[in-house]
Amino acid sequence: MKPVSHTDLNMNFPLLLAAEVERNVLTALAEDIGCGDLTALLGAAGRNASGSVLCRENAVLCGTTWFDSAFRHLDPGSRIVWSARDGERITAGQTICEIAAETRALLTAERTALNFLQLLSGTATATRRYVDAIAGTTARIVDTRKTLPGLRLAQKYAVRCGGGLNHRLGLYDGILIKENHIMAAGGITAAMERAKLLIHGDVFIQIEVETIEQLAEALDAGATMVLLDNMTVAEMRQAVGLTAGRAQLEASGGVKLETVRAIAETGVDRISIGSLTKDVKAIDLSLRHVEA
Repeated sequence: MKPVSHTDLNMNFPLLLAAEVERNVLTALAEDIGCGDLTALLGAAGRNASGSVLCRENAVLCGTTWFDSAFRHLDPGSRIVWSARDGERITAGQTICEIAAETRALLTAERTALNFLQLLSGTATATRRYVDAIAGTTARIVDTRKTLPGLRLAQKYAVRCGGGLNHRLGLYDGILIKENHIMAAGGITAAMERAKLLIHGDVFIQIEVETIEQLAEALDAGATMVLLDNMTVAEMRQAVGLTAGRAQLEASGGVKLETVRAIAETGVDRISIGSLTKDVKAIDLSLRHVEA
């Protein structure tokens, strides 16, 4: 199988995402509604209602397309007007959208729509905090594959909305040689040689190292992207000096908001953070419903 071009995937990301929104929303609605929303039957059929979503904490908005889709599938005539767009900062007390929809559709879609909006805004908000923390340095914040199952593209989109960069979308659009791959291949040099035979187009090769000695071997083997795994700040500075611009360096492992600035100031190019998508705190949003 020919490896997928990383550039091609990024160019097609909007198309991939549009299809993913529909898949995500249909799956979530089916999971929630099953054979029917029994409680929504308390509302009279054919009546209309309005609603608004209130933000209860400062955040970065993300997930409006998923929100819209949840209502559109249950009421194609629903109307949603947003006061902010994905990637924009929202504040506590702000009304971020107004909704007009059929009453039962509004009641049924509410939780699914809010789940996406709260979760993805949480990822975007966490990313923005890290991006703000390293402002003025040359480093960039990068995500990982530690995403919630079934929501890979959605969360990677949220990272972009927060000002971060995406690493691989999956196992198919880049080679990341980690410790177990190195052992299986017989060493760093052997792993790099085999990887070079597999690449096609602009598919990248990145190799993980844990020591300065391993970094030196990786550079000698022609590595142009290196992941520095769980190195100290002092070791990262040494790695930057040794590399001298020959490869992009990415710091990874145990990065915290309190430590990310010091890591960025070592001169590394990228800092990958699994908690952006793995340890998500949903943003506090509420939907207020008013019967028309």
